[in-house]
Amino acid sequence: MENPTPKVSVIVPVFNVENYLAKCLDSLVNQSLENIEIIVVNDGSKDGSENIIKKYSEKFPVKIKAFTKENGGLSDARNFGIDKATGDYLGFVDSDDYVSETMFAEMLHLAEKNDAEMVICNIQKVDEKGNVTQKLTQIPNMPEKIVLESHFSVFSDLSYFACNKLFRKELFTYKRFKKGAHFEDIQLVPQLLLECNIIAQTQNFHYQYLERADSISKTHNEQGLDILKAVEDVEVFFKSSKYASKTKELKGFQILEGVYTFLAYLAFVKNKNQFYKMSLDLEDFIRKRDVKIKDILCYNRFGKNYLLSLPLKKIIFYLLFFIGQKKMIRKLIKHK
Repeated sequence: MENPTPKVSVIVPVFNVENYLAKCLDSLVNQSLENIEIIVVNDGSKDGSENIIKKYSEKFPVKIKAFTKENGGLSDARNFGIDKATGDYLGFVDSDDYVSETMFAEMLHLAEKNDAEMVICNIQKVDEKGNVTQKLTQIPNMPEKIVLESHFSVFSDLSYFACNKLFRKELFTYKRFKKGAHFEDIQLVPQLLLECNIIAQTQNFHYQYLERADSISKTHNEQGLDILKAVEDVEVFFKSSKYASKTKELKGFQILEGVYTFLAYLAFVKNKNQFYKMSLDLEDFIRKRDVKIKDILCYNRFGKNYLLSLPLKKIIFYLLFFIGQKKMIRKLIKHK
């Protein structure tokens, strides 16, 4: 029996997540939204993930569509899923995360009720025991329905995760995740937002983002430069978008993603040579855009000063960087 044409297609890229995959798939097959397809893309896993996928696709043949491909990375697996999707709306769930039972029902309802091309929900970080470690409110100061023309500040306020959003499928007609790039969400999702007229949001914390014990120590290296490349790609698209005149918000985006997100990454780069090279690349990025230190220090997010909203350790790190005290920063990194 075929699922009637699904309203929502959820794309789940899978790579070596045998310890987490069942919890993720359980949260999707138990969605209160019946009219859903779950596209599971095994991206060349070498562990027991394939057996888990097989078990679920046999048990839920109407809901789960399973595919296996050679390893090509997260963007490639998501793009593969987009090509297979038949729903009117697309969602993305990482295979070590999980979602609340009503996530896609509520987000579809908001999309249809508000004629929104994109819907956003809040995120909770959880540990491996399911304890909530951090609540990430996405748009605290806006109504449910957001008309971008009059509320365009969201462009420079938003966190550009793909996984806590529902997208109208048409947004992907000419767009895909950039293969082989890190920080692919920062590269693509702002471009999708620039195609929207209306977005909607719920304050519910539907998306549960797992902070894995084995990923906290992940290496930070020159892959971080992809953040700056992602911002550059968005800048190019911005200039030809219907919002091209809104240069203030573009500058805010450059500061949040190009400066603060990059610095948050740089704080974990242990290799001294890489750290100094990336620092120079950031300074070059700031200079070319004529972003002043005052602009960075006074950047407001959701109507509040962003720097002052951060933990003290981060404030000290960023201020040391802005006044050129990189040797002092290196000492702090060594003692982490």
